[in-house]
Amino acid sequence: MSPPTKSRLGRVAMAVLAGVVALTMTACAESQRGDEQSGDQAKVGGTMTFGAAGAPEALDPFYVTDGESFRVSRQIFDSLVTFKPGTADVEPSLAESWDSSEDGKTWTFKLKTGVKFHDGTDFNAEAVCANFERMYSQEGAGQNEAVTGYWIDNFGPGFKDGAKPSLYQSCTAEDDTTVVLQVANSTSKMPYILGHPAFSMQSPKAMEEFKANDIQAQGESFSYPPYSLEHPTGTGPFKFSKYDKGNNVLELVRNDDFWGEKTKLDKLIFKIIPDETARKQELKAGTIDGYDFPAPADWAGLEAEGFNVQVRPAFNIFYVGITQKNNPALQNLKVRQALAYAINRDQLVKSQLPEGAKVATQFIPDTVVGYNDELQAIPYDTEKAKSLLAEAGASGLTVNFYWPSEVTRPYMPNPRDMFGAIQADLQKAGITVNATSKPWNGGYLDDVDQAKADLFLLGWTGDYNTPDNFIGSFFGTPENRFYTLPTFGEQLVSEIKAADAEPDADKREQMYKDLNRKLVEEYLPAIPISHSPPAIVTSSKVEGLVPSPLTQEEFGPCSLN
Repeated sequence: MSPPTKSRLGRVAMAVLAGVVALTMTACAESQRGDEQSGDQAKVGGTMTFGAAGAPEALDPFYVTDGESFRVSRQIFDSLVTFKPGTADVEPSLAESWDSSEDGKTWTFKLKTGVKFHDGTDFNAEAVCANFERMYSQEGAGQNEAVTGYWIDNFGPGFKDGAKPSLYQSCTAEDDTTVVLQVANSTSKMPYILGHPAFSMQSPKAMEEFKANDIQAQGESFSYPPYSLEHPTGTGPFKFSKYDKGNNVLELVRNDDFWGEKTKLDKLIFKIIPDETARKQELKAGTIDGYDFPAPADWAGLEAEGFNVQVRPAFNIFYVGITQKNNPALQNLKVRQALAYAINRDQLVKSQLPEGAKVATQFIPDTVVGYNDELQAIPYDTEKAKSLLAEAGASGLTVNFYWPSEVTRPYMPNPRDMFGAIQADLQKAGITVNATSKPWNGGYLDDVDQAKADLFLLGWTGDYNTPDNFIGSFFGTPENRFYTLPTFGEQLVSEIKAADAEPDADKREQMYKDLNRKLVEEYLPAIPISHSPPAIVTSSKVEGLVPSPLTQEEFGPCSLN
């Protein structure tokens, strides 16, 4: 679900950072937490206004799955762990340390002391367990994947009253500062998943007072309770102030009781501006101080005008998805291989993506444990593609190829042009392409989910730095969100689950390397295309913004000069 960062143009030697190491920034390269010296000379006060691409679905991070909601909640809430600024490496947050049992099923967290929620109540071990029990005890609409998708994908699919098992087993408050989490089996996701904003720590008192669990389904949408709309209560550097939906403005204010280094900003405002061109115009006019995902074609011009374009490491993957359900020819590995040979990845990267992008050899970035260095990108070979189609008896293949409109993704800055390039390549190999385009949130994702597309454009930005967050999210069930895998689904799912549950780190890494090879050489359920570095842009007066490979920027360290 989430995006990545860097600093740019003729000077993008910084581009994709090996190992996703911390970016060296001139201002506030450390987190605001516990670094009393960082940014001491920065001006105190002022209001920073950020141009958001969309409105948050809700302000309770447990009940959302979209990036714009998480962008806001990340400033209000803290999690047990977080990610070191500029990297995908886990580090302490509300938990100052942790360890696990040898079998990986018992996790003990030591909590920071003296931390309070925005309503003045104490953050302690009981509050942590109250949060986990709240997540586990969801009922009705709270068990819908559109609402609690991150729980279902990571701790689920089970809930307390459900038939399906859950990774989560129990939470025990041994004392005020000691929490013991029991999980059903070892998983490579721990403790990384606890840094995701969906699992933020929220005030038990506020959740009870404002009926946090009272979410209701209304047709295909949902009615959110007062807590989710007006009373989000965390421990973070900003507190919720107001949300003026009529003017598309959401306001946060400084938390003067924050447990770490307090933000120097008085206010942080998110101004919702859906159109990317309009966001650029407002930045130039000075009515906003920054926005995310500027078009790569605009980077040079923005820098020339004095704006700060910071480019993130490419912690993502762009791929052509393949649905095997409706087109029997696509169940033949040789046909899927032919599609891969037909696509000129090198040319696509050079012509469609920003500097620092590169061709993908597999479905995870090279900074994730389990990346297979021995894999080579499938070469561009139109004649080989034709030959494979002939061997499979699929010469004259016709595919229904979907591409999304009204969207820009970190891995897919211009869907129309990227689709056009791939379509032309397939046609050169004798493949007939029936093109369909729908708005991203206006039918495209629904049609992909319902297996209406033979081929489609999609991708992923890592939520945290584990291989399961990539390949497990894509291929973790035989009837998963984007694919139908009738020929090898059960075997692949079994292999993914076994790798994730392996407690021995060295053995697990090798299992993932083997899996990455099989995914490309033996299964090929999709075609890996590229990794692309997205940017974030701010005015010259913003200091202290550290871009995140996870696109999990925190605005607490920022100030205005």
